Amino acid sequence: MLLFSGVSFAQNTITGSVTDGNKQSIPGANVVVVGENSGTSTDFDGSFKLTTSSKLPFSLKVSAVGFESKTINVTSANQKVNVVLKDEETKLDEIVVSASRTPERVIESPVTIERMGIQEIKNTTAATFYDGLENLKEVNFNTSSISFKSINTRGFATVANTRFMQLVDGMDNSSPALNFVLGNLIGVSDIDVASVELLPGASSALYGANAFNGIMFMTSKSPFTNEGISVYYKYGQTSQDVAGTNDYNDFGIRAAKAFTKHFAMKANFTYMEASEWIAADKRSMTSGGESHAVNQNYDGLNIYGDEVTTFIPNVGQVSRTGYREQDLTDNKVKSMKADFSAHIKPWADDTEFILQYKIGTGSTIYQGANRYALKDFLMQQGKFEVKGKNFFGRIYFTSEDAGNSYDMRFAAWNVNRAAKSDQEWFTNYATAYQYAGAVMGTNANESASIARNFADYNVLPAAISFIPKPTGSARFEPGSAQFNSALATVVANPDLTQGAKFIDHSKLYHSDVNYNFRDVIKWAEVQVGGSWRKYVMDSEGTIFTDYDGPIEYKEYGAYAQLQKKFLDDRLKFTGSLRYDKSQNFDGNVSPRVSFVYSAGASKNHNFRLSYQTGFRNPTTQDQYIGLDLGPFALIGSAPENLDRFQETVNVSAAGQSIAGQPATINMSGQNAYRNAYTVASVQAFAASANPGDLQVANIGLVKPEQVQAFEAGYRTVVQNDLSVDLNAYYNIYNDFMNTARVISPYYGTVGTDATNPAVQQTYQALAFGDRRVYQVYTNTTAQISSFGFGAGLSKKVYKDFEVGVNYNYAQFNFDQQDDPDFVAGFNTPKHRIKASLGNAKVIKNLGFNVNVRWNSEYLWESSFGDGMIPENTVLDAQVNYGIPKWKSVIKVGATNLFGKDYLQVIGAGMIGQMWFASWTINP
Repeated sequence: MLLFSGVSFAQNTITGSVTDGNKQSIPGANVVVVGENSGTSTDFDGSFKLTTSSKLPFSLKVSAVGFESKTINVTSANQKVNVVLKDEETKLDEIVVSASRTPERVIESPVTIERMGIQEIKNTTAATFYDGLENLKEVNFNTSSISFKSINTRGFATVANTRFMQLVDGMDNSSPALNFVLGNLIGVSDIDVASVELLPGASSALYGANAFNGIMFMTSKSPFTNEGISVYYKYGQTSQDVAGTNDYNDFGIRAAKAFTKHFAMKANFTYMEASEWIAADKRSMTSGGESHAVNQNYDGLNIYGDEVTTFIPNVGQVSRTGYREQDLTDNKVKSMKADFSAHIKPWADDTEFILQYKIGTGSTIYQGANRYALKDFLMQQGKFEVKGKNFFGRIYFTSEDAGNSYDMRFAAWNVNRAAKSDQEWFTNYATAYQYAGAVMGTNANESASIARNFADYNVLPAAISFIPKPTGSARFEPGSAQFNSALATVVANPDLTQGAKFIDHSKLYHSDVNYNFRDVIKWAEVQVGGSWRKYVMDSEGTIFTDYDGPIEYKEYGAYAQLQKKFLDDRLKFTGSLRYDKSQNFDGNVSPRVSFVYSAGASKNHNFRLSYQTGFRNPTTQDQYIGLDLGPFALIGSAPENLDRFQETVNVSAAGQSIAGQPATINMSGQNAYRNAYTVASVQAFAASANPGDLQVANIGLVKPEQVQAFEAGYRTVVQNDLSVDLNAYYNIYNDFMNTARVISPYYGTVGTDATNPAVQQTYQALAFGDRRVYQVYTNTTAQISSFGFGAGLSKKVYKDFEVGVNYNYAQFNFDQQDDPDFVAGFNTPKHRIKASLGNAKVIKNLGFNVNVRWNSEYLWESSFGDGMIPENTVLDAQVNYGIPKWKSVIKVGATNLFGKDYLQVIGAGMIGQMWFASWTINP
């Protein structure tokens, strides 16, 4: 009888519901036992069921984003609890943890922070919550593909944004080889995400290297508090001028179960497929018109193969005929990801052990120095974590497999070469061009047309049909059996002289720990922590110089933070200090100091001031890449890499006969960094033939870059329903990492002494075309700074209709004369305005939201291409309707509503329109 009563006592079951002031249910509200580890959340119709072993009486705390929390006393077993929560007029009281690694209200955060919770995710006007991040303040998207969007905060970012960090449940989402995030490839499902927190400034004092211009935290739902099976399905259509109208499908399922109060599991699976925003920019990267009909050296931005060019005496500079990007890929986007986790709470306290595995695979397009078709790209992560009230420790790995990915530029080159070698093609062109002019009396454009027709298709006018027929095949037409066969062969071959495939089996191993002494040290909140990381680069020599086996290097760091409140808890001081060391570089110290003062009777006028530093270690590519891209080669600057990179080049006939050089010469990375001229000076020398115009490229080996960030802000709530958020920042960059193009002569020693025979040899090499272009990694000595400010307002204007508007200004300062070869790549509009209008409950269960974004025109600079991004205005909208009986939400939405195709990245596809309808079932 005692045992039976004890069991009964341990299993008190409390049921109830949570509604708002209008008697509408609040799904996803948290219901926890005060002082204990047990809890649950409400289902779609606001109902909950909680089983606990807590001794009666006890208290329940009920909370939901957008509502004031409420505590209810439970006095009897099996009591039914009905809770009504009052609307919280401001989102600034939401709790965040990322700014200081400790829970605090948004309004009291020492730095600028943005948050997206479950309600905002439900109301997003985008097809996915990740796409909806574009509507947050300070966020600017760089879209390379319909499924590959990188986040840019505070500038200096391309698609490959190595200055921004993204963590999912504490794990860095960055590619081990590329060192930047591939969108949401291995992120979180729409139905599993609990919250997103984004810090747009430097955060290295707590989070180490690469938390340089911003960091984002995505947290998934716990199976202890969010049980059941959830499912969603989305269908839509995308529409683009080039690609036309195509289907969009997205499906996801989540299953979670707390088997006991000590053990729970969950699993997620999502699959998405769509058609690509096709890149079809025909602008020429060379001087002249935008087609071969008027420019025989035409090099279209999104046409590949026409980068292969040569100078033909009496003809001029000529390029081969290329293929469009849509000819070289199927233009299909796919994404599939899954994750599985087991959660164990072995004791009565809140200590939790988590074992998690994530996998993501898909096909998309990535833009770096070239355009890359990522086909069947695979990433995996595995984590073991233990966390409690005051601590956490985790260790995880990330591995990737490039699958069937390939470089589209090399694919075009080598499909062309499969039909006819470059030498034969240019010989055919030269022969037909000169005979057409001499025999037929054609002008330059007519001769060029005849020559290209002969070189491509072996076809000649009758007047010069006596020219010997070429031995090579005619050009393979896109879609033909010959073309498809050649392309399949090329993309399966990792030898870039014949193929286009790249191999990548790189890995990353990481661990970090943190302990908060709040229960030991009472006079202040003190935290300490540290991290360790190892990179393993394994590309089999196709990306890095790992020809003889994987390359490894390590990084580690440690930090401490003190937080203390003064003046009746109105003034909060936060001080942090972190030390980081990478195996290949000197150590780096990152301090942060911030003050937050809460004024007013209710402490709702919050002023903040902070100084913090950030740093970024050179990436794996900055250090160890050794990639021949044809017109130039990328050479990482790790000292050992300069010798690891080796290539053999062919010396011209003139160089052999006049300069007395051998037919081939071996070049290494040392030539790129130690024996090269600047590109601009070689161009000047070519025009003037004056050796005095040449300048030696004094390239230093790359080292970490630093930023000093000053920030001020103000947050408040006026008249209970007007939220105001203001911020301003000023960043000073030192040793800003940069790439530079240099030209190394095949022979001779670069210098300024025109009487030196070794220097004179370089003049001959440049004149004969015996030279190699390299892209090297270094730091600029120029002074660079950036500054900006933002203002955000949010107010309920009528009942539950809420209007929000924010404005951001961003600018950078740099004197080009300080470093003529430096390319800033700020890639950020000076002016951005975003606005929203929404109501989650227009009538019972019916809500809507509208977003509009505008940005001013700005310059885009990258290794793939430069150009102006026009100003854009984009309107998104959605309507959602809840069906409590089915525990469902139906949503219909559209992005870029009524708008024209618009551009975010030079070289990527223009972004068209999309409409979608979704059905989500939550238990």
